[in-house]
Amino acid sequence: MVFDAKKRLTLSAGVAAGLAALLEGCSSTPSAPAPAAGATPAPRPADAGAARPLPAPAPADPHTPPPAPREFRAAWVSTVANIDWPSRSNLSTAKQQAEAVAILDRARALNLNAIVLQVRPSADAIYPSELEPWSEFLTGQQGRPPAQPWDPLQFWIEQAHARGLELHAWFNPYRARHATAKTPLAANHIGRKLPEVVKPYGRYLWMDPGEAAASQHTLNVVLDVVRRYDIDGVHIDDYFYPYPIDTPNAAGPEGVALDGGVGARQELEFPDQISWQRYLLGGGTLDRAHWRRQNVNALIEAMYLGIRKEKSWVRFGISPFGIGRPDRRPAGIIGFSQYDKLYADAELWLANGWLDYLAPQLYWPVAQAPQAFDVLLDYWLAQNTQARHVWPGLYTSRIDNSIKSFAPEEIVKQIGVTRSRNGVRGHLHFSIAALMENRKGITDQLRTLAYQTAALTPPTPWLGSDAPAAPQAAARRESNGVALKLSAGAGKPVAHYAIWSRYGNEWRFAVAPASRPVLLLADDAAGGAAQVVVVSAVDRLGNESERIHVYTRSG
Repeated sequence: MVFDAKKRLTLSAGVAAGLAALLEGCSSTPSAPAPAAGATPAPRPADAGAARPLPAPAPADPHTPPPAPREFRAAWVSTVANIDWPSRSNLSTAKQQAEAVAILDRARALNLNAIVLQVRPSADAIYPSELEPWSEFLTGQQGRPPAQPWDPLQFWIEQAHARGLELHAWFNPYRARHATAKTPLAANHIGRKLPEVVKPYGRYLWMDPGEAAASQHTLNVVLDVVRRYDIDGVHIDDYFYPYPIDTPNAAGPEGVALDGGVGARQELEFPDQISWQRYLLGGGTLDRAHWRRQNVNALIEAMYLGIRKEKSWVRFGISPFGIGRPDRRPAGIIGFSQYDKLYADAELWLANGWLDYLAPQLYWPVAQAPQAFDVLLDYWLAQNTQARHVWPGLYTSRIDNSIKSFAPEEIVKQIGVTRSRNGVRGHLHFSIAALMENRKGITDQLRTLAYQTAALTPPTPWLGSDAPAAPQAAARRESNGVALKLSAGAGKPVAHYAIWSRYGNEWRFAVAPASRPVLLLADDAAGGAAQVVVVSAVDRLGNESERIHVYTRSG
């Protein structure tokens, strides 16, 4: 996504990290979520430092818990070029499943609440599809099914939901073949079925956005997944028209400087002359740049409306390049123009409400003035006139051994910046690899300085605001804690249960998936036994029911 595999090496000079969101703190001393039955209580968190959530006022009534923490916390999982999963192509089913489970377990342990899984790297699929071939990044050869029949996307969804995690399906809208691909196009690939709408561009194949058949194919693919799978969101990345590359005779590597000026260079023109001439001959009056933007706009609008029609609760998110159009940028901000080069008018999509969340890739440090993280964040908030979610992307994978590596503290600082802004209540990490490897201790720092407690995702009221019925609950004292058994009330389905438990003067917060409604609020050495337990039901749009008291310790 963001910048994948070898392309990252040439496109991302100086690229750094993204953003986060405002927590409604659940206590003056946040704590880890309650463990499931039989689990060992998590250690108490260290001081929260720069990313400490805002403390909630101490409730006057010891039986009334504070508001639920709300923050979208996600990580991208790239399948293209085997960046994140699977670790290499053609692994056994058991190994691929084990790697997926390890990622989901890490996300759960870190108190993330969503995974954005790349299901369509380049006009291919990591799930059985009648529209596109199996991805070679999964099976080793495009079009070849797994040796042991299974549905990887269904597995990811079931395992994510069992851990209380949302699963957003991530599609690349126009890329038809990645530079790292090694096997031939399958017979049912769009490059074989409709070769006239697929164009070579450098070492890539690209669907021409000016060809109606190409855009319709992408729309069909997305809506097919929405219909067939219980996903929580559809997500598309920053690849619309391709990032420009140099002509073969130009000096330097294939790529473009994204932070700062481009300088003198000869860009390879995208080969859409046929579709452009057809537009002109049909009476089109837009210039070529505006026509290209209109091609992309039409797909964005159709995708948003199509998703709404199929399943009103499935959110649509876009993660564009993080610098806005040149004529609107704050003073001092310079760099690559997606508006002029990718023909992505992200400001228009926000203004028209054609998305449910925008995740601008703010991949630069706070102190890098020409692309300052906080200034860019404020820019996108100012464009958000329809009050959609703004959940920026953090370049957590820039914590590496490169010359422009981030220190882990940069990511923690950026989360702190986002939590200081009204209108920002979430962020995404690119990518899960840095969190799996705990690069330079980033996972440890996030766990102790940013994610001390679980969080619900923010509600999305424009898609629906009716609250579910209060849950039904049974609680009893066990030798090592309070056992809870929860069930949904009548009416709309429930996705999660929000659980508050008071230990002494401290309220602790946990989230339990509706699919696993039996859990234990364990005693611990610091807080002793839970004295009060309060529960509510939460639907998949984040709407919360009335809270009910399910346990009060006697004596």
